[in-house]
Amino acid sequence: MLRYWEQEFPQLKPVKRRGNRRYYQRQDVLIIRQIRSLLYDDGFTIGGARQRLTGDQAKEDVSQSQQIIKQLRIELEQVLKILRRQ
Repeated sequence: MLRYWEQEFPQLKPVKRRGNRRYYQRQDVLIIRQIRSLLYDDGFTIGGARQRLTGDQAKEDVSQSQQIIKQLRIELEQVLKILRRQ
Protein backbone atom coordinates (compact mmCIF):
# COMPACT_ATOMS: atom_id res chain seq x y z
CA MET A 1 0.00 0.00 0.00
CA LEU A 2 2.74 2.49 0.91
CA ARG A 3 4.63 1.89 -2.32
CA TYR A 4 1.44 2.50 -4.29
CA TRP A 5 0.87 5.72 -2.38
CA GLU A 6 4.45 6.76 -3.18
CA GLN A 7 3.54 6.55 -6.87
CA GLU A 8 0.25 8.42 -6.45
CA PHE A 9 1.35 11.18 -4.07
CA PRO A 10 4.48 13.13 -5.09
CA GLN A 11 4.77 14.58 -1.56
CA LEU A 12 5.62 11.14 -0.20
CA LYS A 13 9.35 10.59 -0.76
CA PRO A 14 11.01 8.25 1.73
CA VAL A 15 14.77 8.03 1.83
CA LYS A 16 16.01 4.90 0.08
CA ARG A 17 19.12 3.14 1.33
CA ARG A 18 20.97 -0.02 0.39
CA GLY A 19 18.79 -2.73 -1.07
CA ASN A 20 16.02 -0.21 -1.77
CA ARG A 21 15.07 -0.12 1.90
CA ARG A 22 12.78 2.78 2.61
CA TYR A 23 13.20 4.96 5.66
CA TYR A 24 10.23 7.13 6.46
CA GLN A 25 11.03 10.38 8.21
CA ARG A 26 8.67 12.28 10.49
CA GLN A 27 7.30 14.39 7.63
CA ASP A 28 6.60 11.23 5.59
CA VAL A 29 4.69 9.68 8.50
CA LEU A 30 2.59 12.84 8.86
CA ILE A 31 1.72 12.74 5.16
CA ILE A 32 0.91 9.01 5.35
CA ARG A 33 -1.45 9.61 8.26
CA GLN A 34 -3.10 12.45 6.39
CA ILE A 35 -3.52 10.33 3.25
CA ARG A 36 -4.95 7.47 5.30
CA SER A 37 -7.43 9.76 7.00
CA LEU A 38 -8.51 11.38 3.73
CA LEU A 39 -9.06 8.01 2.06
CA TYR A 40 -10.57 5.94 4.85
CA ASP A 41 -12.13 8.42 7.28
CA ASP A 42 -13.23 11.22 4.95
CA GLY A 43 -14.05 9.04 1.93
CA PHE A 44 -11.87 10.80 -0.63
CA THR A 45 -10.75 9.04 -3.81
CA ILE A 46 -7.04 8.87 -4.63
CA GLY A 47 -7.45 11.80 -7.04
CA GLY A 48 -9.44 13.81 -4.51
CA ALA A 49 -6.91 13.18 -1.76
CA ARG A 50 -4.09 14.16 -4.13
CA GLN A 51 -5.85 17.45 -4.94
CA ARG A 52 -6.48 18.10 -1.27
CA LEU A 53 -2.80 17.60 -0.46
CA THR A 54 -1.57 19.94 -3.22
CA GLY A 55 -3.33 22.98 -1.73
CA ASP A 56 -1.65 25.94 -0.04
CA GLN A 57 1.25 25.07 2.24
CA ALA A 58 -0.30 26.83 5.25
CA LYS A 59 -3.57 24.97 4.75
CA GLU A 60 -1.66 21.71 4.48
CA ASP A 61 0.23 22.32 7.73
CA VAL A 62 -3.00 23.09 9.61
CA SER A 63 -4.70 20.07 8.08
CA GLN A 64 -1.79 17.80 9.02
CA SER A 65 -1.94 18.99 12.62
CA GLN A 66 -5.67 18.41 12.72
CA GLN A 67 -5.26 14.92 11.27
CA ILE A 68 -2.62 14.05 13.86
CA ILE A 69 -4.88 15.23 16.67
CA LYS A 70 -7.82 13.33 15.20
CA GLN A 71 -5.81 10.13 14.85
CA LEU A 72 -4.36 10.41 18.37
CA ARG A 73 -7.84 10.92 19.76
CA ILE A 74 -9.12 7.82 17.97
CA GLU A 75 -6.20 5.77 19.26
CA LEU A 76 -6.66 7.05 22.83
CA GLU A 77 -10.37 6.24 22.70
CA GLN A 78 -9.51 2.70 21.61
CA VAL A 79 -7.08 2.35 24.52
CA LEU A 80 -9.75 3.65 26.90
CA LYS A 81 -12.25 1.04 25.64
CA ILE A 82 -9.69 -1.70 26.23
CA LEU A 83 -8.95 -0.45 29.73
CA ARG A 84 -12.67 -0.26 30.61
CA ARG A 85 -13.11 -3.94 29.70
CA GLN A 86 -10.57 -5.03 32.28
